[in-house]
Amino acid sequence: MKKFIQTLKNCWKIEDLRDRILITIMFVAIYRFGSFVVLPGIDPSKLQELQSQTSGGLMSLLDMFSGGAFSNASIFALGIMPYISASIVMQLLAVAVPYFQKMQREGESGRKKISWYTRILTIGILLFQAPSYLMNLKMQAYGALASGIEWSVFIWPATIILAAGSMFILWLGERITDKGIGNGISLIIMIGIIARFPQAFMQEVGSRFTAISGGGLVMFIVEILILYAVVCAALLLVQGTRKIPVQYAKRVVGNKQYGGARQYIPLKLFAANVMPIIFAQALMFIPLAIVQYSTDQSGYVIRSLMDSKSLIYNVVFAILIIAFTYFYTAITLNPTQMAEDMKRNNGFIPGIKPGKDTAEYIDTVMSRITLPGSLFIAFIAIMPALAKLLNVQDAFSSFFGGTSLLILVGVVIDTLQQIESHLMMRHYDGLLNSGHIRGRGGVAAY
Repeated sequence: MKKFIQTLKNCWKIEDLRDRILITIMFVAIYRFGSFVVLPGIDPSKLQELQSQTSGGLMSLLDMFSGGAFSNASIFALGIMPYISASIVMQLLAVAVPYFQKMQREGESGRKKISWYTRILTIGILLFQAPSYLMNLKMQAYGALASGIEWSVFIWPATIILAAGSMFILWLGERITDKGIGNGISLIIMIGIIARFPQAFMQEVGSRFTAISGGGLVMFIVEILILYAVVCAALLLVQGTRKIPVQYAKRVVGNKQYGGARQYIPLKLFAANVMPIIFAQALMFIPLAIVQYSTDQSGYVIRSLMDSKSLIYNVVFAILIIAFTYFYTAITLNPTQMAEDMKRNNGFIPGIKPGKDTAEYIDTVMSRITLPGSLFIAFIAIMPALAKLLNVQDAFSSFFGGTSLLILVGVVIDTLQQIESHLMMRHYDGLLNSGHIRGRGGVAAY
């Protein structure tokens, strides 16, 4: 406790860090406030059916990602997921389409162009998803409109408001990244998840101690122990690395000698971080959007893809996670580029020829560590479905693994790593009594 209080004092002493934390808190507060601002013309007292619809199944996940804004018929109801979906499409285009491949190699100017295209695509997705949301709202809360307003008139301004709300969330996320602490988009998703934890926890406590077959205190303790074990496993997954030794040859320039030291390339078991989970979850929401326009919603496959507890849903979800883990690792870590950089700096892996052989060796190591990492992350992702077999409440089961837990662990680690970096640069102690928090790069943050 004393260490924690001293760390808070150190954070407050550093003006830049203090300003960044306060800015982050302010933007998060704006986001949470907007989650409760109901669409103009909607009576919030008549949304019981919508809130009941989002209490379980895939709709509950969608509501979780929006921080409860979906069930509140808020101006932020669509959340940040349309932008995530657009990012998925652009990353796929950057791999498959030569025009976008060239754009990606153009450095900062290319990234700005891709970012602009992503925003345009986000708006297009919003103009499709907003009417879908409003159609569902009409079916679930037909009498929620204020008297004198027709749905045919209401849907057009409401679509613009919903689209503008999501774009404003995107702007908030980017401002947090630039002016605050952590990755803004990931932080906003994390805040939406955390917002539901207190209510989910109390519901689970109530169900265990009031239901006849709830299990009582013993079963609740078992749940907490399982949750603790899963969190520890997620931490090991996020921070686990495989180090490749690199020897640098000696060079003599004038009277000075360079190189000769041995260093290590840290390859993370979970190099893609939480992005494969977010990408896979975004794709799993596609059937939910399409079914709004379908007249037949009784098909087995459709019902299975709408149920996060079903076998088909979890198998498809796991396969998508594994595929996206390989895909995202491949586009973020380029073995050929790493081998060329190593050769340019007179570095080599002992026993491996520089150039092509080095690139193949790094690619082989990456493939070997990515497979168990992707399988493990897929297992954690479907843990909520397994938790429900123990009669865990839907809302609380989502914290036993899946998207929510991995996002929470990944975002918290990254945010704390940034805070520790500020502390270490000012010669203060880190956040831990021993060692340092390991960031995305898999090495201690100094």
